[in-house]
Amino acid sequence: MTPKVLILYYSRNGATQQLADAIATGVQRAQGDALLRTVSGGGEPASNRDLSIEVDDLAQCDGLIMGSPVRFGHMASSLQQFWEQTSATWLKGQLQGKPAAVFTSGSSMHSGQESTLLAMGVPLLHHGMMLCGIPYTEPAIQQTTTGGSPYGASHVEHGQGIKLSTHEYQAAVALGKRVTHAARALITEREQGNL
Repeated sequence: MTPKVLILYYSRNGATQQLADAIATGVQRAQGDALLRTVSGGGEPASNRDLSIEVDDLAQCDGLIMGSPVRFGHMASSLQQFWEQTSATWLKGQLQGKPAAVFTSGSSMHSGQESTLLAMGVPLLHHGMMLCGIPYTEPAIQQTTTGGSPYGASHVEHGQGIKLSTHEYQAAVALGKRVTHAARALITEREQGNL
């Protein structure tokens, strides 16, 4: 079975979308199906490149990776509003036991990337998901001088624009692979009646 990994993001200037694309590459390299979805925000329409998320999409995924630009150490309000509409999904346990991860982008170092990553994990934990990070054994995490964290993939602009650094890209690809491998392993365990 091919794991379906939902990559849910909000991107205003394109950096978070670039991380989403790199993560999708990782999902595909791990033989998964990357489902890119977005939300509208701040009066702006959702990206016209990817479909807007529907609550029903959550039940169909085998894993979920969520991304947002830094908003004072928290996710964008449009993503928070989406999660506030998921009570029925939560009550049914439709995300319970599925792997999840997070990613973010910010304009400068120390602008709140790690607190944003941690804050984004909260609704996923409430839904019973299992959070995956990026281990320090991943060379990109050890070598980066820009974004990348054991809490999730990230991008730091440093005044250089939205282009991901080599290490940011590698960390994002690694995160996509990791969630896909976890999703596949959990699907196998469920099929064998071990979960």
